[in-house]
Amino acid sequence: MATTRTEKDTMGPIQVPADRYWGAVAGIFAAFLRLGLTSFGGPIAHLGYFRVEFVERRRWLSEAGYAELVALCQLLPGPASSQAGFAVGLSRAGIPGGVAAWLGFTLPSALALVLFARGAALLTGPLGTGILHGLQVAAVAVVAQAVWSMAQSLAPDRPRAAIVVASTLVVSLVSGSRAQIAAIALGAAAGLWLCRAAPAVPSGRLVTPVSRAQAVGALALFLALLVGLPAVVIVSASPAAVVAEAFYRTGSLVFGGGHVVLPLLEAAVVEPGWVSREAFLSGYGAAQAVPGPLFTFAAYLGVVMTAPGGWSGAALCLVAIFLPGLLLVLGVLPLWDVLGRRSGVQAAVRGVNAAVVGVLLAALYDPVWTGGIGGRADFALALVAFGLLVVWKAPPWVVVLLSAAGGVLIRVG
Repeated sequence: MATTRTEKDTMGPIQVPADRYWGAVAGIFAAFLRLGLTSFGGPIAHLGYFRVEFVERRRWLSEAGYAELVALCQLLPGPASSQAGFAVGLSRAGIPGGVAAWLGFTLPSALALVLFARGAALLTGPLGTGILHGLQVAAVAVVAQAVWSMAQSLAPDRPRAAIVVASTLVVSLVSGSRAQIAAIALGAAAGLWLCRAAPAVPSGRLVTPVSRAQAVGALALFLALLVGLPAVVIVSASPAAVVAEAFYRTGSLVFGGGHVVLPLLEAAVVEPGWVSREAFLSGYGAAQAVPGPLFTFAAYLGVVMTAPGGWSGAALCLVAIFLPGLLLVLGVLPLWDVLGRRSGVQAAVRGVNAAVVGVLLAALYDPVWTGGIGGRADFALALVAFGLLVVWKAPPWVVVLLSAAGGVLIRVG
């Protein structure tokens, strides 16, 4: 069973003897658990932490292999940092290693947000409502900063800026998740037409322990759930099936970074009345103050939803929103050599990335701005928070805490 990486510039499987296999899986879980407890700053920061830990310190991957892995995860829908972590674990110990990496990185923030959701009901009176309102204002600053940075990197030229404007108009003028799906689809089509002139992303060779059969099975399962869950909802009105379909669909459509999950989840849970707008924005603000992936916001929503709610709701939403992205990594890794070099694929992805900036820009206005800014004091607090994030590069968790304190001062004063 012992094999070694054959090329120093590839990401290859490092297999271990059978008697040490589960010890290796436990080691992967421990390494990612530490990162899950300490990795603040969002997906780009997470990828930086991963590089230091697994390229420089542990030498699990080469520099070139890790760069290829990051390029792949940024092209796929889903949470890029969690997908990269899953692939690192996959390269060390197969699918169990990938699952161990995902669990270790995800559990700390998911548990923290579940506990916040269960304790949020206790936040009453001027102090409690001030903290919750401050979290809503923090969400305004965080999303504005995300739009600002994403627009600079994902829409740096006129064609992609035009796609941003068009997708913003589509989502602003037509409410619901269908408008968001349409904006992303139109972005892909526009990218094929307008974005071929951008520099191509280099593609190398990634060697993985995923067999062709496993890859095909993962892609088949991804598509079966994407198509089958809506059919199950039609046949059965089970709350669990309805929630699973909504979160799985959301996880299948998130391009361009963790913050893009906000408008998709808002359409999925606020518009049907499962979660109030105030609770949604408060939870999103709290999600900025914990380490780990932003997608764990789904665990908070699973607790506060009318059904299924509680710990079971948190687990259901968490698995449903992460599963499509992990299945895609498992299915696409063996095909990356072929797909990654195609100019049409890269052009379509550029258009999609520009479109999701527009989707997020529309969400900045509604529900984030309309739900968080109620007067001049709120605007001033949001402006200070935005300045701290963009100009002074303050960590998001510091901005969240300061915004919560500002919210108390506004309500008490």
